[in-house]
Amino acid sequence: MLRLAVPNGSLEEGTFRLFEQASLPIKKRGARDYRLSIDDPRIEEVFPLRPREVAEYISEGEFDIGVTGYDWIVETRANVKEILDLQFSRGGFRKVKIVLATDNGNPVNDVNDISVEDKVATEYPNITKNYFDRIGKGRIKKRVSFGATEIKVPRLAKYLVDVTETGETLRQNNKKILATIMNSSTKFIVNPGSWKDPIKRQEIEEIKSLIDGALSARDKILIKMNVPADGIDAVVSYLPSMRSPTVSQLAKKSEDNQIWFALESVVKASSLNVIIPDLKRLGVMDILEIDISKMIP
Repeated sequence: MLRLAVPNGSLEEGTFRLFEQASLPIKKRGARDYRLSIDDPRIEEVFPLRPREVAEYISEGEFDIGVTGYDWIVETRANVKEILDLQFSRGGFRKVKIVLATDNGNPVNDVNDISVEDKVATEYPNITKNYFDRIGKGRIKKRVSFGATEIKVPRLAKYLVDVTETGETLRQNNKKILATIMNSSTKFIVNPGSWKDPIKRQEIEEIKSLIDGALSARDKILIKMNVPADGIDAVVSYLPSMRSPTVSQLAKKSEDNQIWFALESVVKASSLNVIIPDLKRLGVMDILEIDISKMIP
């Protein structure tokens, strides 16, 4: 049975939602109760940790599998195996960035003009050190921050290295971005020893398949429609389906001279606003949209 570490804080909501979509709902008894569980015979334990702790404890073998940000895998130098990109971050379904920023009042706009006598505040001391070593500014003084890093500049440090999605929080706090150090998203990770164990490997692969199926279904919709025989070739050629659509002939009514076919296909939900009017112009009728929870390859 597997021991699962899940992140609390900014990644908690996205993780809980994804596991529920994967038919692995994480049960929580109450807002202040940290005891978690998943009703699945493969999962023995569900334990909440801070995202940076997830990578460290999985690396040490305390847990078999877990969810955390790529930034914390790099920062903690964790020995883990990434087996799935979960396609979300603290703010939504997009990658986040680790950036170097400073106050708008600072005249420096080029990282080459940074003085090594200045200070930089950050939650990522290792990532920060690696970056400043890379640009030849390795002697810059680092101040470890435990949140709200942007307000510490310029009072406690001249620069900051922090995570951002759009940069809006930094802009609202009168900051400008000088450089993007790395991109990050949420990963499904495994302890290397657990991955080598054939029994655990099979269980992990099965859990991964469920999660991957939920990811594959995002922005996908099943559409069903009725198509006249003389328009079926045009509709099949037009329809941007994932593979070939399913086509079956409808029973013919005695009063109807037209032969009709039922067609169904999976398409991107975000494209329906264009697809449906085009289908109507091709003579399609009775269009149904059906939500998809998972798509298992």
